[in-house]
Amino acid sequence: ELVREVDAADRVTVVHNDLGTTDSGLPVEWPGTADLAREQAAHYGFRFEITRREKGGLFQQLRTERLMFPSSPARWCTSDQKTSQGRKVVTRLVTELDLNRPAEVLYCLGLRADESPGRARKPVIEVDKAGTSGRRTIRRWLPIHDWAETEVWDRITASGVPYHPAYDQGMTRLSCSLCVLASRDDLVRAARLRPDLAAEYAALEVELGHQFQADRSMADIIAAAQAVPA
Repeated sequence: ELVREVDAADRVTVVHNDLGTTDSGLPVEWPGTADLAREQAAHYGFRFEITRREKGGLFQQLRTERLMFPSSPARWCTSDQKTSQGRKVVTRLVTELDLNRPAEVLYCLGLRADESPGRARKPVIEVDKAGTSGRRTIRRWLPIHDWAETEVWDRITASGVPYHPAYDQGMTRLSCSLCVLASRDDLVRAARLRPDLAAEYAALEVELGHQFQADRSMADIIAAAQAVPA
C-alpha cells in the first residue's frame, strides 16, 4: 500500500524489531519472520533495518527484569522491544539526513480497526508526541486502518509478495508465536506447532510464579493443544 501511496521509495525504510530468542535459543517470533521482512522490503527496493534491544530480547527481559508476563494494560513488550527500538532507527536516519531544519517523519504501521477495540479507537494519523523533538516531527500513520481482512489478502495476492506460512497453518495473527494478547484458538494452535517453545514458557511461568494470561496458564494451553486430534 505504501508503494501505491508514496512516490519516494528512496526515502522509505522498513524496520523489523526482532524480539530475540529464549535462553535455549528458540526464536520468540515465528521462525523466518525477519528473513521474510527483509525479502518483502527487497521486493520493492526499500532499505531494510533490523533492530534488537541491547539489554536482551523479550524472553530475557521477562525472566530477569519484568518478572511477569505483559498484558493488555501493561504492554511493555511493545513499548520496550518495538516502539523504543524503532525510534532509535528514526534518530539515526534523521542524523544521516543532516538537514538544516527539523525532519518530517511518517511512521507507518499496519494496524487495523478490526483487530481489537483498542486499535479501532486509534486515529489514522497523529503526531507521536513522545517521539517528536526539536530535530524531528514524527507522525504515526495507519494506511490500512479501515481495511477488512479480505481486503488485506486481496492486496497480498495482487502484490505477488510472499507471506508467512504460519497463516497457512491456521494462525490468524503473526506476532510472537505465543502472544499474551492472542486468542485461545491461536495459542492452542501455536502450542501444537511449536511445543518446545510452549514448554519453555510453561517452565518460566512456574519459575516466576506468574500466569501467562490472567485467565489462562501456559500449562492449560499445552493441555488443550495435546487434547486436539492431529
